[in-house]
Amino acid sequence: MRRLFPASHETSDLDNRQWGLDELADVYAYPMDGGELGAPLPGQRDTAWLRANMVSSLDGAAHHEGKSQPLSSDADMRIFGTLRGLADAVVVGAQTVRQEGYRPARAREAFAARRAALGQPPAPVIAVVSAGLELDFSLPLFTEPLVPTIVLTGAQAAPDRVAAAREAGAEVIVAGDSERVEPGRVKRALSERGLTRLLTEGGPKMLGQFAAAGALDELCLSLAPMVAAGAAPRIMNGPRLEVPERFVLASVMEEAGFLFTRYRRI
Repeated sequence: MRRLFPASHETSDLDNRQWGLDELADVYAYPMDGGELGAPLPGQRDTAWLRANMVSSLDGAAHHEGKSQPLSSDADMRIFGTLRGLADAVVVGAQTVRQEGYRPARAREAFAARRAALGQPPAPVIAVVSAGLELDFSLPLFTEPLVPTIVLTGAQAAPDRVAAAREAGAEVIVAGDSERVEPGRVKRALSERGLTRLLTEGGPKMLGQFAAAGALDELCLSLAPMVAAGAAPRIMNGPRLEVPERFVLASVMEEAGFLFTRYRRI
């Protein structure tokens, strides 16, 4: 892996080599932790920072046959693991949980000291956004997590499904006045529980809703040197923004033809 932007004259950045997890963690540290997006701001720890991590083919496909893995690479998975290792909570839509077979996040020794210093639990919380709660609550994601899984739903969610989630050990949070979940309230509800370093892994519909609500602070996009064609959605497949929102390039790294970009909202 080599850094292409911002420009660096350090040999370690220019060499095409496998970066260690500590190096990646320094690059991707959250702003409130002194990451490369800027120094901490006064009071910033009280505000959640939501970053998304997505992969796309050259022709814009967010997945192939319903899964992102065919578009991934070893370097992409190292960054995936690093972003999880830094997060307080991983926010994910119910459809992605079903398609990708989500399991509980695991503790990683490589990030243990960093997480302990920041007062984080050994692994991030998985926070599932679901209006209908059509989830299999017998899965390990709900019955065997290292830290309890959170389910965010609307106030009019079916009481029997809410009860099933709680019986499985999940914490249920209401983040919408109807049966639907309001994206802006997801971020606020997690922040109120001290979960301010947020990572979303999609899917495209939920990510589009976060963008439309003005809740997305950062996008980490892996561009795979592949074409997929077909009818796969873009990485954001939500309501149209009245005015396209501008992001600024923060960093670009490359390995084996994959580009790992990071953009932050202006």
